[in-house]
Amino acid sequence: MKVVLVSAVALIDMDGRVLLAQRPEGKSMAGLWEFPGGKIEAGETPEVALVRELQEELGIDTWASCLAPLTFASHSYEDFHLLMPLFACRKWDGIPQANEGQTLKWVRPQDFRDYPMPPADIPLIPILRDWL
Repeated sequence: MKVVLVSAVALIDMDGRVLLAQRPEGKSMAGLWEFPGGKIEAGETPEVALVRELQEELGIDTWASCLAPLTFASHSYEDFHLLMPLFACRKWDGIPQANEGQTLKWVRPQDFRDYPMPPADIPLIPILRDWL
């Protein structure tokens, strides 16, 4: 089974809310909410991939030094296995904007259950809730 490496982030604002992105129509798992991030390209570390993805997807700048490893997801889907480190980030430049057609929403951790998420993300919810 193919293993797909994806890096994701819990962007945490001053009020302790976390940014969730809704997958746009036309993408797999469209309509589900997820933590921003994306595939780790050949030669990239998870941190470098996340800095790049946040610039592309949300138009914000952050640095590897501002990404704190928090936990990871390991989940088998039908045709691939997802391995996804999740980082926490409280410092970035710019205001997150939906550059790839996704919907963005700042959500309190206790309200995550109101937002349907991909199966790989669900085990991350209690970890984030307890951590924040």
